Amino acid sequence: MINSIDNTSPRKAARIAGLLYLILIITGIIGQLARQSLIVPGDAATTVNNIMANEMQFRGANVSWLISEMFLLLLGLALYVVLKKVNKNLASLMVLFIVVGVAIESINTLNQFAALHLLSGADYLTVFSAEQLNAQVMSHLDSWEAGYRIAVIMSFGPWLIPAGYLVYKSGYFPRILGILVILAGFGLLIEGLQYFLLPDYEVISYPASAAGTIGEFAFCGWLLLKGAKIPEMKS
Repeated sequence: MINSIDNTSPRKAARIAGLLYLILIITGIIGQLARQSLIVPGDAATTVNNIMANEMQFRGANVSWLISEMFLLLLGLALYVVLKKVNKNLASLMVLFIVVGVAIESINTLNQFAALHLLSGADYLTVFSAEQLNAQVMSHLDSWEAGYRIAVIMSFGPWLIPAGYLVYKSGYFPRILGILVILAGFGLLIEGLQYFLLPDYEVISYPASAAGTIGEFAFCGWLLLKGAKIPEMKS
């Protein structure tokens, strides 16, 4: 599949990128919502009961999240094919940011499965009381959240900035789309930084989160609906 994307034309690669982006968004949303519906912030006992009563949902949510990361890698390759002739160095930087984020999130997902493992009932876990196990589970879930925000700062925000610039400079996308994608990148960066620097002021992240959502959905929609209209670039 990778060779197929790399050898295709920019016009076809744009449509493929749109499809990959859509699958990425869908699987990511499914994973996040399915997992968050089980977690009650600050209430370890209720969270553990929810996970144990809906174990398959919890497992499926994390697998869905990992699948979304795989599609993010493929999306980066498809966008590289589309944008490399605008500026190969920036297109490569975009892919590098994506690779870094996928690596962080793949390792970070171990926190979710570690939490599940603590509830497995293994004999060596009997040395812990129920309250201690619940606390450890919650700690792993909180660590996942922090790890995700690190990925946002190191990757999920930054990759959109060179991508948006390349979209803006390409000439075969509307320039407003490039601006929206750049704003989405900075919005995600602000959201990630707020989590660590100003955790008690979550309201700061709301406009940033909205900018990220608008920019990414606009980019995905354009690639899906208008990707075939991107003119071929001469060698």
